[in-house]
Amino acid sequence: MRTQPALPALLAAFGCLLAFGATMPAHASQALASSKACLACHAIDKKMAGPAFQDIKGKYTGRKDAQAQMVQSILKGSSGRWGPVPMPANAVSAADANTLAKWILSL
Repeated sequence: MRTQPALPALLAAFGCLLAFGATMPAHASQALASSKACLACHAIDKKMAGPAFQDIKGKYTGRKDAQAQMVQSILKGSSGRWGPVPMPANAVSAADANTLAKWILSL
């Protein structure tokens, strides 16, 4: 005879599912970068028109305001930080810019 699982067991299983979901943002952020055309000029590990995301991470690692600075660069664009090619402002929400910056810093 099969019995129904107890509520604590169901809650524990749900917690595991939530924990699994917490490991997914890196993939979700790469998909976001692709959907926002970031990957037209940047790659994760090699220079293209813009610097590699790993190089960007290296430049910002250790700065207290790294994520905030990256968000501003994504939203407003930048020039002169990586050479003569400017990065235009991107048509993304502040939340998406924050997600992208966090993802780049996690690479």
